[in-house]
Formats: sequence, C-alpha cells, structure tokens
Amino acid sequence: MSAVEGEDAAILAVAGTPKPRRRRLRSILLALMAQYTIVTMIVGLSVAGILRYVVTPQVVAKFEAIEAALKRLPAP
Repeated sequence: MSAVEGEDAAILAVAGTPKPRRRRLRSILLALMAQYTIVTMIVGLSVAGILRYVVTPQVVAKFEAIEAALKRLPAP
C-alpha cells in the first residue's frame, strides 16, 4: 500500500505545478493586451488629430476653390 500512496503523492505533486505557470502566462498576456490597447489608443488619437488639423482644412479649401470656380462660370 505504501508504494501506491507514494505514486499518488508523486501524481499530486506533478498535477499541482501547472497552476503557477497559468497564472504567470495569464499575467503576461494581460500585460501585453494592456500595452497593445494603450498603443492602439495613442496611434488612433494621433491619426484623428492629423485628419482633423491637416487633412480637413485641405479638403475644405479644395471645395471652396471649386465653389468659387463654379460661381465664375456664366449661367446657361
């Protein structure tokens, strides 16, 4: 019987080791996801700022130039 108890103890000892590994893996994945989220937000805000302050005025200026050119055309 003692040989069986020794095997059970060995199995229980081996079965208990994956839990810390899962916790470590979970914490690493959580840190990576948080980092990814922060970087994504920064990049998104940068793109939104560029579109708002650089591209939008250029587009508006082009439409205003087209409007002015159309006003100069003679009416049919």
